[in-house]
Amino acid sequence: MKFEKRPLSFCSVLCTCFFLLGVSQAQQSQPAGQGQPAAPPRRGFVDAPNTLPYDLLLTHGHVIDAKNHVDKVTDVAIKDGLIARVGDNLNSKDAAKTIDVTGYYVTPGLIDLHMHVYATPGEKNSYAGDNSIWPDGFTFRNGVTTGVDAGSSGWRNFPDFKEHVIDRSETRVLAMLNIVGAGMRPNGIEQNLDDMDGAATGQMALKYPGVIVGVKSAHFTGPEWKPYDEAVKAGNIADIPVMIDYGSRRIERPLYDLLATHLRKGDIYTHAFSGHRGEQDSTTLKASAAMLIGRKRGIYFDAGTGGGSFAWSVAIPLLQNGFPPDSLSTDLHIDSMNSGTKDMLNVADKFLAMGQSLQTVIQEVTWNPAQEIRQPQLGNLSVGSPADVAVLSEEQGKFGFADMYNTKLMGDTKLICQLTVRSGKIVYDLNGISMDMWNEPASSDPKLSPHWTTFRLRSFGTARPPVQAPATKK
Repeated sequence: MKFEKRPLSFCSVLCTCFFLLGVSQAQQSQPAGQGQPAAPPRRGFVDAPNTLPYDLLLTHGHVIDAKNHVDKVTDVAIKDGLIARVGDNLNSKDAAKTIDVTGYYVTPGLIDLHMHVYATPGEKNSYAGDNSIWPDGFTFRNGVTTGVDAGSSGWRNFPDFKEHVIDRSETRVLAMLNIVGAGMRPNGIEQNLDDMDGAATGQMALKYPGVIVGVKSAHFTGPEWKPYDEAVKAGNIADIPVMIDYGSRRIERPLYDLLATHLRKGDIYTHAFSGHRGEQDSTTLKASAAMLIGRKRGIYFDAGTGGGSFAWSVAIPLLQNGFPPDSLSTDLHIDSMNSGTKDMLNVADKFLAMGQSLQTVIQEVTWNPAQEIRQPQLGNLSVGSPADVAVLSEEQGKFGFADMYNTKLMGDTKLICQLTVRSGKIVYDLNGISMDMWNEPASSDPKLSPHWTTFRLRSFGTARPPVQAPATKK
C-alpha cells in the first residue's frame, strides 16, 4: 500500500506537541514503587494550582456509607484525590467545581471482588487470555472503581499481568494470585498439582503488598486437597485471604471439610449460590451444614454470579432463611458479560429484587469487600480515604433478571450509574450532570478542571468559525 506524502501543517505540528506533552506528563505522574497512578493526567493539560479548600463538591445527595453509618442527604467534598469532608450545607464557593446531585444516591466507589481482566496474552479459551475482559470498559459505567482479578495469573505470569493490565488501567486493579503458577489456563494447566506452590506464590505476593490481595484456587477437578492447602500456605506467608472456587464436587473432599477444617477465618468462598457443590440442603432447601459451619467460623461468602454460578432456586431459599452473602461480585468474563450477570449493578439489582434493602446491597459492594481483602482505606467515605465515589439513581419499572439456567425473577428497581469519581476526578458521566450547556457560560474555571475531571473542557470560549483558506495563485 502506498501512502500519499503531504506537507506538515502548523496545526498538525501543534497537535503533535500537545500529544508529546501529555505523554511526558503521564510518564512523570507514574509514582515509584508497585502502585498505580491515582488517575491519568489529561493529554496536553497543565494543572493550575487550586487554592480553594475543595476541588470537587457533591451537594444534596443521599449518602450511604456503611463504615461510617451515614445514611442521609448531605454533601461530600474532595481535595487532592482524597475525601476532604462529609457534612451538611458545605459552601459551593469553596470548591473549584460543585455538582448538585439532588435525588441521587452517593456511595463509595464500588468494589468488584471477582473479575477476570488479564486480557492481553491472546491465549484461546484462557482466563490468562481471550476469556478475560478489559476492566475500564465495564467498571466506571457501573460505579466500580476497584476490580479484583480473581486468579487469572499465577506467580509465574503475574509480572506480565501487572505490566500490561494493572499498570495501564484507570480502574484500580488488584489481584488474587492463582495457586497454579501458570495461572488460569486451559489444556490441563490449572489441574497441574506439580505447579501448585504455596511458597512461591506467597513470596510473589510479598513483593506487591496492596496490589496482590489474595490467593485463588479454582476449577480443580481432582480428589486431592493440595490446591486448597497450598493456597492457605501462601495466604499464611503473605498474610492475605484465600478465595475458593471449589471446582468439581468430589466425595473425597466434601464441602463441609473445606469450610470446617481447611480454610481459615477471613477466607472467602465464592459462587455461594450455585448449588453445584453442596451449598444447599436438598431436603430443607436452606443453607447446608457446610455453609453454616463456615459462617460460624468466620469465612466470608461471596456471590460471584458468573456464567454458571447463580441459581434462583438456591439464592431465594437461602436468603429467605437467613443466609445472605457477605459480598456481591460478578465473576465477569466474556461469557458472563452478556448472559445472566452482565455487570455489577445488574448483580446488585438481583439482590434488591430478592428483598434486600438498598443500604445492605451497597454495603455488600463497598465496605464488606474492602474488609474481605483487608484494604480498609477503600469502600468508604472517611476523611482521608481515596476519593472513589459512585453517584447512582434508581429507575422504577418492570425488569427481568436472569440466572444461569435462563430463568428469571421480576423486579421493580434498577440502579443506574450517573457519575463515577476515581481518585478525586470524574471518569464517567452518563447524562452530563457535571457539564455545562453548550450555549451557556462556563460555571467553573476551566483552568482548574484538571483537579476534578479527566475530560476536556472548553478553555477558549465559544466555538470559532472556520478560517477561510487563502486562495491559491494559478
